[in-house]
Amino acid sequence: MRTAFLLGSLALGLSACTVSVRSNAGLVGGNLIANVRPDRGEGGSYFVGDPVRIAVTTRAAGYVTLVALQPNGFASTLVRNVYVNPGTTVFPRPQDGVTYNVAPPRGLQRVRVIFTRVRPTSDIVLSGVYSGERLNLATNQYLTPYAPADRDVQETYFYIR
Repeated sequence: MRTAFLLGSLALGLSACTVSVRSNAGLVGGNLIANVRPDRGEGGSYFVGDPVRIAVTTRAAGYVTLVALQPNGFASTLVRNVYVNPGTTVFPRPQDGVTYNVAPPRGLQRVRVIFTRVRPTSDIVLSGVYSGERLNLATNQYLTPYAPADRDVQETYFYIR
């Protein structure tokens, strides 16, 4: 119930923005991003130090940026403008040479996927703590140059225990 309330609040907050952020909860299909899931499933639990992988399924070739929003509101970019073919790409990819290990603080961890069909001409730069609205504004500003049919945003989440 708490998750439904959180996602409902997120949807209400986003309705005033031109960028539509979708959660996987209750979705069947979408625009360009077909699915986003952590390897233990949306809403899964990870302990501090556990590795996590994020599967992103797209319907078209394009560029993916992953943004992590920690429970304390600190945002960081995991990958930026990575080209993907249609289908499923699991991050981190073997060629990235990194692992994503969960770290404190404990709580709800969100991962936002930003997709564009064309290579972005700028980078989304995040520094510091972001409220949901501030992150939405940054995402909207980043995506403004691209037609709605050429961009998509979706989020997933998991818990850090």
